[in-house]
Amino acid sequence: MKRLLQFALLLLASGAFAQTVIIKTVELAGDKIIVHYELDDSNPNHEYQLNLYSSKDNFAAPLKKVTGDVGNEIKPGINKKIEWNIREEMGGYKGRISLEVRGKIYSPFVKLQNFDVTKKYKKGKSFNLTWKPGNTNPINIELYKGTDRVIGEVNHPNNGAYTMFVPAHAKPGKDYRLKISDAKNNSDVIYTEYFKVTPKIPLVVKLLPIVVVGGVVAALAGGGSPGGGNDPVDDIKIELPDVPK
Repeated sequence: MKRLLQFALLLLASGAFAQTVIIKTVELAGDKIIVHYELDDSNPNHEYQLNLYSSKDNFAAPLKKVTGDVGNEIKPGINKKIEWNIREEMGGYKGRISLEVRGKIYSPFVKLQNFDVTKKYKKGKSFNLTWKPGNTNPINIELYKGTDRVIGEVNHPNNGAYTMFVPAHAKPGKDYRLKISDAKNNSDVIYTEYFKVTPKIPLVVKLLPIVVVGGVVAALAGGGSPGGGNDPVDDIKIELPDVPK
């Protein structure tokens, strides 16, 4: 399938700083189109919101099947690239298509602070979220497992603090993440990276009842002996010190 591709660039700049995007090369790699570019800014602390658009819908909405240096919080630099899977996005599309890279300086409506996705969060428990507000619009804070919404709150004040409760009925898993969106602007959405939700009480603790005999603690797991054999518990000998008369 041969495609005729045309490329354009639109960078929406603000302030007195100089920003330029240079598209270095564009390549076809199987079902993917890869756009290589450089983002130059005289202020290296700026962050950008960059999206890729196509003429298929008259550049109405950002393309979704994209990875790489695209989306929010893109920093200036060289060797940037956007990979677009055209087959996943458009199926067996044939014909001409034009692409645009559009961008603007990114001012997040919320910026999470100290949220640790490597930490394990227990179901039936709560944890605190803090962030730096970027505007005064109310926000929606939602907990997702995969693509399923678990719990959340809409129109929460953008005040920088929220207590998220992980319900007791939530299934343990490593595919949980938070979705935070501007309640007045559907295009402003951020997702955290995936994190893990675990049972409230570790499974091993539930399976090992504890017996205390004369100050000696023995863990009984299926009636086995401390040495791991198959002898019944009745055969375990525990010697206690003599009690003075």
